[in-house]
Amino acid sequence: MATKSSGGGTDLPAFFADLVRCETRLYNALNDRLRERHGIVTSQFESLRFLRDHPGSRVADLAAEFAIGIGAASKGADRLEKQAWARRRTNPADRRSSLLELTDDGLRLVDAAEATFTETLTELTAATLRGPAGPVAAQLLAELRATLERDRIGLPTG
Repeated sequence: MATKSSGGGTDLPAFFADLVRCETRLYNALNDRLRERHGIVTSQFESLRFLRDHPGSRVADLAAEFAIGIGAASKGADRLEKQAWARRRTNPADRRSSLLELTDDGLRLVDAAEATFTETLTELTAATLRGPAGPVAAQLLAELRATLERDRIGLPTG
């Protein structure tokens, strides 16, 4: 658990460990619940939700949003397409790329899965985030993410 170091600052290695372990445990718990109820995993849900909320996105947009390589994003889109939850259509502005869109089945799936996602995330975090530190923690993470994204830190290199 992250605590103050002897110098009075935050113990950064402990902070990093806490942050990563929380993310991993939440992701895994969401994975289990989404798989159980909807037959999808968290990464599929996140991609479906992004495509729903950003119609006409390209594979490159998925890669940028999730800080993953183009190849991984393309394989993820292939899997969505194979399940008939999404389809590719030619990009009229650039024939070399495709635009992704949800099918009706994909839209129904993401809407149903979103209820499960929200319910599960609330169940797992509400007791901790309900207090006065909850909004502060959320704001700090949002600021850290914004800084990392602004400075293009942590993007895949391949």
